[in-house]
Order: sequence, then structure tokens, then C-alpha cells
Amino acid sequence: MRPEEALRQTQGPGRPDPTTQRVAETLLSTAVGGPRERKRRARFHTLRVAAVRALTDSSIEVTFAIPEQVRGEFDYLAGQHVALRTELDGAEVRRSYSLCRAVDAGGGGDGPRTISVAIKRDEGGRFSTWAQTELRPGDEIDVMSPQGSFTSALAELDGAHVAGIAAGSGITPLMALAATVLGRSETSRFTLVYTNRSTTDVMFLEDLADLKDRYPARVALHHVLSREQRAAPLLSGRIDEDRLRRILDALVLPETIDEWFLCGPFELVQLCRDTLADIGVDPAHVRYELFTTGEDGRAEPAAGRPVVVRDDEPVRAIEFTLDGQSATVRSPVAANESILNAALRVRSDVPFACAGGVCGTCRARLVEGAVSMTENYALEPDELDRGYVLTCQSHPTTDRVVVDYDV
Repeated sequence: MRPEEALRQTQGPGRPDPTTQRVAETLLSTAVGGPRERKRRARFHTLRVAAVRALTDSSIEVTFAIPEQVRGEFDYLAGQHVALRTELDGAEVRRSYSLCRAVDAGGGGDGPRTISVAIKRDEGGRFSTWAQTELRPGDEIDVMSPQGSFTSALAELDGAHVAGIAAGSGITPLMALAATVLGRSETSRFTLVYTNRSTTDVMFLEDLADLKDRYPARVALHHVLSREQRAAPLLSGRIDEDRLRRILDALVLPETIDEWFLCGPFELVQLCRDTLADIGVDPAHVRYELFTTGEDGRAEPAAGRPVVVRDDEPVRAIEFTLDGQSATVRSPVAANESILNAALRVRSDVPFACAGGVCGTCRARLVEGAVSMTENYALEPDELDRGYVLTCQSHPTTDRVVVDYDV
């Protein structure tokens, strides 16, 4: 049995109703910034904070200066994200944040001179609270090279109509996508439905208004506020299925849309995907990214948790290749640890960011053996077909498993 077949037979529930296979690779060269799937080895580089700008009372935009010698490592596509790493209270903390500026902003032929992310403070969030209260220009922090496939697959932008639906901090990658789509064609259009509780919660409020002023005939911007009355009743209240269908029919016009981008919490993203599929939108034209997985009360995933291997218990052998070097680690069957967790016990530079199946940073190809994948919110169907797994969510089900991070 091929590894791909073993994976399909043993993986867990994965992504709900995954989208169909991407368009052919030959169509992925796009004016939005190159091939949609730009893969590079995920590496951290220490960057200096160039600016910190308040967006709302609970969110900031952080801009990093890119040293000339590593600018090529930070080339990115609109919609991609970076992982940030620092040490808080003696423990390493990592978080992923989407890049929020157009690809050309601050850039040059040798790569971008700056990159920017938006960070919204989560209640009880260690990293986001620290960033909001402590991060200052001049500080240094480790930033991973850009990753992710929440990017456009359009081969041609002229005349294209792109739509985005976002909630809260889900606006971040759509800021980069909208600015890039509009800036690289004089005939492209972008329609955005953006939902928040109130006006004071709207991130990038002035930037969105500026975008509308710059491209008045090509931008349609619809703010939906759940706890604030707007002049249009349709745009007042929580987005449920009925309101979403009415917004689509009256304001977005799905039959005119070439590509969709959905970003926000699980419930909203899944509602949009289900509704779009029900009205006949081809899932292959719908991209989505989650900022939460929607599982209330779920503990933050552990990465690198201690596991003791005893000589008198059954184990599985996990072999992995990273940067051309192979290593093998024994993993107790009873521990049911992920490939990522086992690999981190022998190599601290194994790539990961969220460890929750969302960001895709820990992606590797299953070369031998079989695994059960608990969650998958990052890999596309064609990646699964080619044997890729999220090592943070993959648990060996055979005595020997081999994965390759370098493929």
C-alpha cells in the first residue's frame, strides 16, 4: 500500500467537507504574486520592530524591518502569514499572524524592506497581551519566513471580481489581498463583507476607507455590525444563514465573483462555505483560513511535551529528514504523541507555529508507514493525495513511519 493510501484510510475527520482539488499547476502563475503555492523551508530570523501602530483599543499593527541580507527569505504572496517567536516567563511562545500589507509595499527587486502583521489581544492570551502592552519600536523578535496557501489561484486579474468575507481579525490577510488585487490591475474589483460587534472593533477602519476612496468604482465595502444599529437593517445584527443569503443576493452577487476568500472563526467560515456550496458556487473557487478551530474549552496544543521511553514498552520508530539530515526517534505507543512532538525531542529546529492543525507550517510528506491525522485545517485535497501530513496532528499507526520535511 502506498503512503498516500494508508493516510486516506487512517486519517481522522480532518477539515470539514474539504474543497475540491486546485486548478492545474499551469494556471497558478498569477499577477497577485507568482505561483499560489510558494513553499520554502520555514526558518526564523531575528528582526527589529520598526513601528507599532494602534488599530483599535485591542489591536495593533507591527512593522518589522528586513535586513538586506535576508530580504529574499521574506518574499511573500498576499494572504500568507508568518510565525513570531519569543520567550515569556521563561517559556518559548509562538503565534502565527497574517501579513496585512500589499506585496509591493516597502519592497524592491531584492525582496521587501518591511513586513507588517496585525495582532489583536485575546482574552487571556499571553502573546497578544504582551505584544499589546510591551512591544516597542527597536525591540527584536524572531520571525519565521512567510508560509501559507491562502493565496489567489487566478491566472489573470484583468476584469476579475474577488470577494472576501471576514470577521474581526480575519480582515488581516484580506487587507493584503484586496490592496494587491486592486493595485495590479486597472479593471479588477474587490467586494468585502466585514463583520464586527461595533465600529470601535473594526480593524483597519481608516485603511479600508482609503482603499474605497482610491478605487471608488472597483471596491464594494459592507460593514456588518452585530451590536450596533446601522442605517441599513440588512447590515445590523449577527450573520446567520438567512442574513448571509440576503447579503449575497442583494450586495455581493455570487454569479459575478471569480474567487472567494473567507477568514474568521470556524462557525462563520463553515456557514459561508456551506451556503456558497448550496447556491452553486464551485468549492474550487473558495479559499478559507481559520483563526480559531471552534472547539470551546480546548487546551492549547502541546509541542515538545516530555515523553519518557522505557525499555519494557512497545514503541514506534519515527524517522524524519530535515535540511538533508535524517534522524530517528522512538515513541511509546501508549503516549500517542504526534510526529512533531517526537521530532522536537531530538531536533529543536523542526518547523511549527500553531501546533493546532491550522497554519500548515509543520507540513511534511509521508514517505513510509501510516498515520492518523486528528485535525486538518491547512492542507488541500491535492496535498493529501500526494501524501502530505501535518506532523503536529499526525500520530503513527504503524511500527515505522518516515516523513520528509524537505520535499
